[in-house]
Amino acid sequence: MTDHALDPSHAELLSLALEAGARAGELLRDGRPEDLAVAATKSSPIDVVTEMDIAAEKLITGFLAGHRPEDGFLGEEGASSDGSSGIRWVIDPLDGTVNYLYGLPTWAVSIAAERDGETVVGVVVAPMRGETYHAVLGGGAWLGDRPLRCRPAPPLDQALVSTGFNYVQTVRSHQADVAQRLIPRLRDIRRSGSAAVDLCDVAAGRLDGYYERGLHPWDLAAGDLIARESGALTGGRPGTRPSGDLTIAATPGVFEPLQRLLDDLGAWHD
Repeated sequence: MTDHALDPSHAELLSLALEAGARAGELLRDGRPEDLAVAATKSSPIDVVTEMDIAAEKLITGFLAGHRPEDGFLGEEGASSDGSSGIRWVIDPLDGTVNYLYGLPTWAVSIAAERDGETVVGVVVAPMRGETYHAVLGGGAWLGDRPLRCRPAPPLDQALVSTGFNYVQTVRSHQADVAQRLIPRLRDIRRSGSAAVDLCDVAAGRLDGYYERGLHPWDLAAGDLIARESGALTGGRPGTRPSGDLTIAATPGVFEPLQRLLDDLGAWHD
């Protein structure tokens, strides 16, 4: 946990996000059937994942609304309300659903709090890793009570960079072409299956960079703040913020050459 005084309002938002994330993480971890990938109890295993996803979002929004009824919400599973407090919670209750379906450990609960459109608190809980990341605007990035710093910048050709692929076939094909052209210019590419975890891995110094096209606000809101508070740079195309067109996060020194290369390769369009 941060060891200096936080803005009291930010401290409250952080405390609530940590508690909501922990509860949702426990629900997803403990509620997942052992045989989910081959489960025949529902019409398909996907239905079980969707039910868990929706249940986790309801848990989060119910908990937060119980403490802060005037706040707004934007959630992957449909939670959407403006609220009247100036605070909006941006929630991905289960980032990495295919990993969750298959029993892979890389999935997370992502909760961010925005004040008047600016992210001020971000929490990412990765239950199967036993890790909880958080950041408060201006207060640094943390893994539990350990402060995080992104890696020192290597040359681009020594950078380990993660990405993700869309599930729409035509989009995937272009993304694969970009990745194929990018690989010879880097140390290697990884694909974890969770944008929130990738952004936190940049913050934790486990990756030199990460990029992806097609993210939604709930995919990146918390992780983007955590990455920035670790000293990483984030953006989209040159001069723009991270968006659905393109999201990039990287250690300074890798960010600009990676951004230029991705722009040249057309990573921002399908």
